[in-house]
Amino acid sequence: MKVKLGFVLLLMFAFALNAYAQETTSAAEQVDKLKAQLLEVQGKEEGLRARLQQLDEAIKPENIEHSLAGVGSTRPEELREARRRQLSIERDGVVAQLKTAETSRTRLEAALANAEVLAYQQSARQNQMKVASGSHYQWLMFGGGSLALLALGGGALFYRRSRRTIR
Repeated sequence: MKVKLGFVLLLMFAFALNAYAQETTSAAEQVDKLKAQLLEVQGKEEGLRARLQQLDEAIKPENIEHSLAGVGSTRPEELREARRRQLSIERDGVVAQLKTAETSRTRLEAALANAEVLAYQQSARQNQMKVASGSHYQWLMFGGGSLALLALGGGALFYRRSRRTIR
Protein backbone atom coordinates (compact mmCIF):
# COMPACT_ATOMS: atom_id res chain seq x y z
CA MET A 1 0.00 0.00 0.00
CA LYS A 2 2.81 2.39 0.94
CA VAL A 3 4.64 1.57 -2.29
CA LYS A 4 1.58 2.45 -4.36
CA LEU A 5 1.11 5.73 -2.48
CA GLY A 6 4.78 6.62 -2.98
CA PHE A 7 4.52 5.79 -6.68
CA VAL A 8 1.39 7.95 -7.07
CA LEU A 9 3.09 10.86 -5.28
CA LEU A 10 6.15 10.48 -7.50
CA LEU A 11 3.98 10.56 -10.64
CA MET A 12 2.11 13.63 -9.40
CA PHE A 13 5.42 15.41 -8.73
CA ALA A 14 6.70 14.51 -12.22
CA PHE A 15 3.50 15.81 -13.87
CA ALA A 16 3.64 19.03 -11.85
CA LEU A 17 7.25 19.61 -12.90
CA ASN A 18 6.30 18.95 -16.52
CA ALA A 19 3.40 21.43 -16.31
CA TYR A 20 5.72 24.14 -14.96
CA ALA A 21 8.12 23.49 -17.84
CA GLN A 22 5.28 23.87 -20.36
CA GLU A 23 4.12 27.13 -18.72
CA THR A 24 7.63 28.58 -18.96
CA THR A 25 7.87 27.62 -22.60
CA SER A 26 4.53 29.22 -23.38
CA ALA A 27 5.44 32.39 -21.46
CA ALA A 28 8.77 32.61 -23.31
CA GLU A 29 6.96 32.07 -26.61
CA GLN A 30 4.50 34.83 -25.67
CA VAL A 31 7.42 37.19 -25.01
CA ASP A 32 8.92 36.37 -28.42
CA LYS A 33 5.55 36.86 -30.13
CA LEU A 34 5.02 40.23 -28.45
CA LYS A 35 8.53 41.36 -29.36
CA ALA A 36 7.88 40.51 -33.01
CA GLN A 37 4.58 42.42 -32.94
CA LEU A 38 6.28 45.39 -31.30
CA LEU A 39 8.97 45.47 -33.99
CA GLU A 40 6.27 45.33 -36.66
CA VAL A 41 4.35 48.23 -35.10
CA GLN A 42 7.54 50.27 -34.68
CA GLY A 43 8.35 49.73 -38.36
CA LYS A 44 4.85 50.82 -39.33
CA GLU A 45 5.22 53.90 -37.11
CA GLU A 46 8.48 54.86 -38.80
CA GLY A 47 6.88 54.52 -42.23
CA LEU A 48 3.92 56.65 -41.18
CA ARG A 49 6.20 59.33 -39.72
CA ALA A 50 8.17 59.45 -42.97
CA ARG A 51 4.96 59.77 -44.97
CA LEU A 52 3.68 62.50 -42.62
CA GLN A 53 6.91 64.43 -43.14
CA GLN A 54 6.50 64.12 -46.92
CA LEU A 55 2.91 65.38 -46.70
CA ASP A 56 3.89 68.29 -44.44
CA GLU A 57 6.46 69.30 -47.02
CA ALA A 58 4.09 68.83 -49.97
CA ILE A 59 1.28 70.87 -48.36
CA LYS A 60 3.39 74.04 -48.21
CA PRO A 61 1.98 76.67 -50.61
CA GLU A 62 5.23 77.00 -52.61
CA ASN A 63 5.38 73.21 -53.12
CA ILE A 64 1.72 73.06 -54.20
CA GLU A 65 2.47 75.89 -56.64
CA HIS A 66 5.54 74.05 -57.91
CA SER A 67 3.66 70.75 -58.35
CA LEU A 68 0.98 72.48 -60.47
CA ALA A 69 3.38 74.60 -62.52
CA GLY A 70 3.05 72.49 -65.66
CA VAL A 71 -0.76 72.28 -65.47
CA GLY A 72 -2.60 74.95 -67.41
CA SER A 73 -5.93 76.14 -66.04
CA THR A 74 -8.23 79.14 -66.18
CA ARG A 75 -8.77 78.78 -62.41
CA PRO A 76 -5.40 78.01 -60.82
CA GLU A 77 -6.61 79.04 -57.32
CA GLU A 78 -9.29 76.34 -57.35
CA LEU A 79 -6.74 73.80 -58.57
CA ARG A 80 -4.30 74.74 -55.78
CA GLU A 81 -7.09 74.62 -53.18
CA ALA A 82 -8.22 71.17 -54.40
CA ARG A 83 -4.64 69.90 -54.19
CA ARG A 84 -4.25 71.38 -50.67
CA ARG A 85 -7.52 69.71 -49.55
CA GLN A 86 -6.41 66.39 -51.01
CA LEU A 87 -3.06 66.56 -49.22
CA SER A 88 -4.79 67.70 -46.01
CA ILE A 89 -7.19 64.76 -46.06
CA GLU A 90 -4.35 62.33 -46.69
CA ARG A 91 -2.30 63.98 -43.91
CA ASP A 92 -5.22 63.66 -41.45
CA GLY A 93 -5.55 59.97 -42.32
CA VAL A 94 -1.83 59.39 -41.73
CA VAL A 95 -2.01 61.28 -38.40
CA ALA A 96 -4.93 59.05 -37.32
CA GLN A 97 -3.02 55.90 -38.33
CA LEU A 98 0.04 57.16 -36.49
CA LYS A 99 -1.98 57.73 -33.30
CA THR A 100 -3.41 54.21 -33.59
CA ALA A 101 0.08 52.77 -34.09
CA GLU A 102 1.41 54.71 -31.08
CA THR A 103 -1.45 53.43 -28.94
CA SER A 104 -0.81 49.89 -30.15
CA ARG A 105 2.92 50.26 -29.44
CA THR A 106 2.20 51.48 -25.90
CA ARG A 107 -0.18 48.59 -25.31
CA LEU A 108 2.33 46.07 -26.68
CA GLU A 109 5.14 47.50 -24.54
CA ALA A 110 2.98 47.09 -21.42
CA ALA A 111 1.95 43.56 -22.44
CA LEU A 112 5.59 42.69 -23.16
CA ALA A 113 6.70 43.94 -19.75
CA ASN A 114 3.98 41.84 -18.08
CA ALA A 115 4.87 38.78 -20.16
CA GLU A 116 8.56 39.15 -19.31
CA VAL A 117 7.73 39.32 -15.61
CA LEU A 118 5.49 36.26 -15.92
CA ALA A 119 8.18 34.36 -17.84
CA TYR A 120 10.74 35.28 -15.20
CA GLN A 121 8.44 34.16 -12.39
CA GLN A 122 7.67 30.89 -14.13
CA SER A 123 11.34 30.30 -14.81
CA ALA A 124 12.19 31.02 -11.18
CA ARG A 125 9.40 28.69 -10.06
CA GLN A 126 10.69 25.98 -12.37
CA ASN A 127 14.25 26.42 -11.07
CA GLN A 128 12.92 26.34 -7.52
CA MET A 129 11.12 23.09 -8.28
CA LYS A 130 14.33 21.63 -9.73
CA VAL A 131 16.29 22.64 -6.67
CA ALA A 132 13.58 21.30 -4.38
CA SER A 133 13.37 18.04 -6.26
CA GLY A 134 17.17 17.79 -6.26
CA SER A 135 17.29 18.30 -2.51
CA HIS A 136 14.61 15.65 -2.06
CA TYR A 137 16.64 13.24 -4.13
CA GLN A 138 19.74 14.06 -2.09
CA TRP A 139 17.78 13.53 1.08
CA LEU A 140 16.53 10.21 -0.20
CA MET A 141 20.01 9.21 -1.28
CA PHE A 142 21.65 10.16 2.01
CA GLY A 143 18.69 8.89 3.99
CA GLY A 144 18.79 5.61 2.10
CA GLY A 145 22.55 5.36 2.60
CA SER A 146 22.13 6.04 6.31
CA LEU A 147 19.43 3.42 6.52
CA ALA A 148 21.71 0.94 4.79
CA LEU A 149 24.50 1.72 7.26
CA LEU A 150 22.12 1.26 10.16
CA ALA A 151 20.96 -2.04 8.73
CA LEU A 152 24.56 -3.21 8.24
CA GLY A 153 25.48 -2.05 11.73
CA GLY A 154 22.45 -3.78 13.19
CA GLY A 155 23.21 -6.89 11.19
CA ALA A 156 26.84 -6.87 12.38
CA LEU A 157 25.69 -6.41 15.96
CA PHE A 158 23.18 -9.23 15.61
CA TYR A 159 25.83 -11.46 14.03
CA ARG A 160 28.31 -10.67 16.82
CA ARG A 161 25.76 -11.43 19.54
CA SER A 162 24.75 -14.63 17.85
CA ARG A 163 28.40 -15.69 17.66
CA ARG A 164 28.85 -14.98 21.39
CA THR A 165 25.85 -17.04 22.36
CA ILE A 166 27.07 -20.00 20.30
CA ARG A 167 30.40 -20.17 22.13
